[in-house]
Amino acid sequence: MTIASRDLLLVTGLSGAGKSTALKTLEDLGWEVVDNLPLSLLDRLLAAPPAEKGPGDHAQRGTQPLAVGIDARTRDFNPERIIARIKDLRAQHGHEVDILFLDCAGTELERRYSETRRRHPLAQDRPAGDGIARERELLAPLRRFANRLVDTTTLNANALAQSIRQTFSTLCDGPTLSVQSFGFSRGLPLNADLVFDMRFLRNPHWDPVLKPGTGLDPAVAAYVAADPAYEAAVSRIEDLLLLLIPRYRADGKSYVTIAFGCTGGRHRSVHVADRVARRLRDAGFSPTISHRDLAAAPQDVLEGSPVQS
Repeated sequence: MTIASRDLLLVTGLSGAGKSTALKTLEDLGWEVVDNLPLSLLDRLLAAPPAEKGPGDHAQRGTQPLAVGIDARTRDFNPERIIARIKDLRAQHGHEVDILFLDCAGTELERRYSETRRRHPLAQDRPAGDGIARERELLAPLRRFANRLVDTTTLNANALAQSIRQTFSTLCDGPTLSVQSFGFSRGLPLNADLVFDMRFLRNPHWDPVLKPGTGLDPAVAAYVAADPAYEAAVSRIEDLLLLLIPRYRADGKSYVTIAFGCTGGRHRSVHVADRVARRLRDAGFSPTISHRDLAAAPQDVLEGSPVQS
């Protein structure tokens, strides 16, 4: 089988250390991403041409890089065989192959499993610590062989995504775009370049049916979008961003963070950030999106008066 040269990144590490976040961020950056691919199918995947993408994506330029997620749950998983295959790809086929290993302290992993109430994949009927120790021993050869190591012990999902963007965004044209939502009642985001205040829109928090939901829910989104000022305001914001981003690119700016705020950060800002990110993708950009306060509990005291704020 003839395998065309193609950049390849294997993303691996301890379960719970952030592999899903890393892969999602790479996908937002324009990588082709495949998770838990059996090693026996790797050659077939490398031989396939990159999928067609929209304007500005890597496939359009013929060199879309590939990220493959592997871990102890992957079929045919064998660290020694994986390392041998990587050496072969480098030597025989001219591939640029990197390994990104996501590590994390055992105590932090146990805390994460406790908070999410998930069972460790290698300790279904035993304490999570047993599975973590077993997996760490199993992955030790890959950790030693990896040329990129990220310790996520002190990183939340947003911080890890930012680290991945900073490391791998050199493959993208123009600035790395981040779109985020937040609640003004919980403080302004410190790294925002552009901040848009969505508190002029009517607030779903005061509707008893919509209050428990978020801006990602269709009913909440419809409620926000029904505000008379919504379409004109959001469309103009989108047009402004489409005007500014190429100027940032021309100026050599590496990162642009666009933040949308409402009072609590759960409804209006979330919906608008999600819509704007989709519009930017449709225009050929690859923004990542995060919702800083989405998981926060709704609180009347933070929202103030039910009168439009």
